[in-house]
Amino acid sequence: MSGRLRVLSAGPGETIQDAGRYGYLRYGVVASGPMDWIAYEILNRALENPRDAAAIEISRAGIAVACEAAPLVVAFGGGGFIWERSGARLSTAGIVRLEPGEHLRARAGSSWGNWTYLAIAGGIDVPRVLGSRSTYARFAIGGIEGRALRAGDALAACASDAQPQTGALLTPLLERPKGSIRVVLGPQDDYFTDEARATFFTQAYTISTRFDRMGYWLEGPRITHSGGFDIVSDGIPLGAIQVPGAGQPLVLMADHQATGGYPKLGTVARADIGAFAQHRPGENVRFEACTVDAARRALLDVYASLERPLSRASDEALASSNLIGGVISATD
Repeated sequence: MSGRLRVLSAGPGETIQDAGRYGYLRYGVVASGPMDWIAYEILNRALENPRDAAAIEISRAGIAVACEAAPLVVAFGGGGFIWERSGARLSTAGIVRLEPGEHLRARAGSSWGNWTYLAIAGGIDVPRVLGSRSTYARFAIGGIEGRALRAGDALAACASDAQPQTGALLTPLLERPKGSIRVVLGPQDDYFTDEARATFFTQAYTISTRFDRMGYWLEGPRITHSGGFDIVSDGIPLGAIQVPGAGQPLVLMADHQATGGYPKLGTVARADIGAFAQHRPGENVRFEACTVDAARRALLDVYASLERPLSRASDEALASSNLIGGVISATD
C-alpha cells in the first residue's frame, strides 16, 4: 500500500507544481512551475526524484498535512519558514520519514521568504495535463482540478525505490538571498530615457502588496518613457520587467501571460528568479545590469552547485550547533 498526504489545512496560495508546462506558449498556456525553481529542484534531487516530480508549493499562508496509509519520506525547504513535525520544531530545510498519523506543518517565519516547498519521495501522483502536473489556476488545469489545495485533499505518492538519508539539508542555495538582482537589458530598453535606466539600477524599489504568481509590482522612483508606452504585443519571458504608463515596474513571474503590449526594460536573470520571488511585500530590492553572457555564467554556476552532493545533519546535531543564519522572533 502506498502512502499519501492528507491536507488538514491550507491557505489560498498552496498548489501542486512541477518543473513546468512547456511547448504551449503559442496557445496562451504558460509554463507555470515553481516560483523558486532552485529550492524546488534541491528537494527533488535530495529525494532522488525525477527532476520534474510534482511537489507542493506553499505560500506564507502555510499548510498542515498528515501522513496516511503507509510511511512517507518527504523533503521540505525554501524560504525562512517554520516547520513542525507533530508539534516538534524542525530545521528550515530537511528530509524526514513520516509514519502514518504524524503531522507536518509549515508556517511563515518572521525573517524572510514568500515560498517554501514540500516534496515526496517519488513525487505527487496527479494526472499530467498537456505534459505537466503544474497547477495553472487561470486555466483551471493541472494539480487537483486546476485549483489550490484545500482541507481534505489526498495526495498519493508515485512509486520510488530511493532511500534518501534523513536529516537537515545544508546548502547556501537555500539561504536568504543577498545582494542585488541581475537584469539583462531589453528588448525595449530604448523606450526609456538614459536617466530612467540609471534610476532603475541605482535606486531601491519596494515590493508592493500587489503580487501573486503572475507578477510582482514594484513601488519606487518613476521610470520615464522616452516616447510612448505602448508596443505591438510580443512574447513575454519569465522575469520580464514591463513598465506601463504610470512608470512603476512590473516583474512577470511563473504564471505570467503569454504576450503583452507594454515595453520591457529588461529581464531578471534566470539564476536570480528564485531570490527575487522570495522578497516579501514591503521589502526593498535593488537591481544591477548584466550582460547575456554574465547571466548565462551565473546560471551555469547554479547548475554546478546543484550537482554537488548536499550536506546533511541530524536535527539533533543542528539544534546543538551554533549555526546562525539570521534573526528570528521570540514569538516564532
